[in-house]
Amino acid sequence: MSTGRVMGTETEYAIDDPKDPGADPRTLALRLVRAAAEPDLAHIRWDYGSEDPVNDARGGRLPRSAAAPSMLTDAPEARLIDVAAPNGARIYVDHAHPEYASAETVNAFDALVQDRAGDRMMAEAAGRAGGLALYKNNVDGKGAAWGSHENYLMDRAVPFARVAALMTIHFVTRQIYTGSGRVGLGPRSEEAGFQLSQRADYLTSRIGLQTTFGRPIINTRDESHAGPGSRRLHVIVGDANRLDAPLVLKLGTTDLLLGLLESEGDSTGQVDELLDRWTLDDPVSALHTVSRDATLTKPLALANGGCADALTIQKALLDAVRQARRDINRPELTDNRVLNLWKQVLEDLAAVRSGDDDARLAMQDQAGRLEWLLKWQLLERLRRRRVIPDWSDPRLAALDLAWARVVPGRDLPWRLRGSVLRLANPDQVVRAMDRGPEQTRAWCRSLLLHRCPTEVRAVSWSRVILEEQGPDEERRTRIVDLSDPLGHTRASIRDDCDIYC
Repeated sequence: MSTGRVMGTETEYAIDDPKDPGADPRTLALRLVRAAAEPDLAHIRWDYGSEDPVNDARGGRLPRSAAAPSMLTDAPEARLIDVAAPNGARIYVDHAHPEYASAETVNAFDALVQDRAGDRMMAEAAGRAGGLALYKNNVDGKGAAWGSHENYLMDRAVPFARVAALMTIHFVTRQIYTGSGRVGLGPRSEEAGFQLSQRADYLTSRIGLQTTFGRPIINTRDESHAGPGSRRLHVIVGDANRLDAPLVLKLGTTDLLLGLLESEGDSTGQVDELLDRWTLDDPVSALHTVSRDATLTKPLALANGGCADALTIQKALLDAVRQARRDINRPELTDNRVLNLWKQVLEDLAAVRSGDDDARLAMQDQAGRLEWLLKWQLLERLRRRRVIPDWSDPRLAALDLAWARVVPGRDLPWRLRGSVLRLANPDQVVRAMDRGPEQTRAWCRSLLLHRCPTEVRAVSWSRVILEEQGPDEERRTRIVDLSDPLGHTRASIRDDCDIYC
C-alpha cells in the first residue's frame, strides 16, 4: 500500500450574532477563536518563522513592497489570534472570518473526517462564544467571498507549468460534481438564477499569487512546509461542501491527477494527449459558463479550435487515470474508492443531463452524491409549493443560507441524512477532534500538545518549539523538526519515544 499523498483543507466560516445583527464580524471572529482555545493550550503561539507567502512557483519572488497587506501572512496583525487545536490543526482569524486549517492526512477519506471534525469544533466554539451562528459557505451575495482551500503535497520535479495546465482543465470542469450550489448570478447577485458553484463568479484570472483579489484559478504560492523536494499545491477555486461525496471527490480526483503528472516518466503520454485535446481557450470564461449551466450541455471553446462540454472532459480525465493505472504500476493511481465514486458520479451527471426538471426532482440517489442537485431540488420544491416565479425571491436566498448553517446533528444537511451518501463515520469524527491523524506528522504535533502542553511555546506545520527546564534550573529551547510530513507518525513514535517530552 502507498503511504498516500499528504493533503488537507482550510475552511473560512461566516458568522453572525443573532442577538446583535450589527456586530462587527472581525470582533465576532475573535470571540469564536478565543472560545476555541483549550485552556491548557491557550498560551501557545503560532510560529511564523517558516512561512514565505511571496515566493512564486513560477520562479522568483514578489517584492514585499508590491504585496497587498493581506498576502503577508508571515507578518500578522497584532490582533490576529491563533489556536493550536488538540488534534494538530490550526484555528485562527483570517481577515474577518474564523478559519480551521485541518491536520495533514494521506487520503481524501481521512481528509473528509478531519474536515468534519473542524465543523464540529468550530460549531462548539461558536456556542461557547455566546451562541454565534456559524455558516459553511463562500459568498454573501453582496460582493464578498471567502475561501475553502485545499492543499496537496507533490513532487517538485514535475514542472509547475504542466501542473498548472492540467489542473486548470480539471478545476474548471470538476464543478459539475463538486459545486455546492448558489442562488444568484454575479458577485453581487446582479441577476436572478441558480448556479452550480459558489466560488466561480469570484475567480477572475488564470494564474497568480494572490488569494483575496483578482482571484486566480491556479494559485502560485510556493510554500511547501516540507523538504526541498516537495511542492504544496494550494487550491483556492473550490466550494465549501456540506455533503461528503463532493468533498471526497474534490480531493480524491485532484490527488489522482497529480499522481498522473508524477508518473509521466513511466507513462505513455496521457498528459500530453490531455493537454493537446482539452486545453481551454479561455479558462476564466469557461469556469463561469460551467457554473451557470445546470443543463450540463453548454460547449466550452478549446485552444485547438474545437468545443467540448465539462462532462465529456471529466470522462476523459477519468479514462486517462484508469489507462495509466493499467499501463504502469504506480501506487498513486490505485485508490479504487475514489475511482469508483468518480465513475458513479459521472453516470449520475449523465442521467441529470438527459432528464427534464420533473425527472431531476425525482433523482434521490444522484442528489445524495451531488450537492448542487440536492440544493436545487429543495429550492425548486419551495418554488413550486409557494408559486415563486422568480429566483430573486428572498425566500430562496434564505433557504440557500439555511443550507450552510452548521449545527451538528440538527442542521439541514443532517436532517436529509436518509437521502445522502455518508462517507465519514461519526465516531471517527469525534475521535478526530482530539487526536491527529496517525500516518502524518500531525500525530506528533497532537501528542506533544497532549503530553506536555506547558512546555510547548509555539507550533507550525513543520516544527514545534519547546521550552524546558534543565538540570541547572535554566530554561532551554528545543525544536522538534517536523519538516517531513510523513515522519513522526504514530508507528515511528512507538520506536523512538525518548525524543519527546
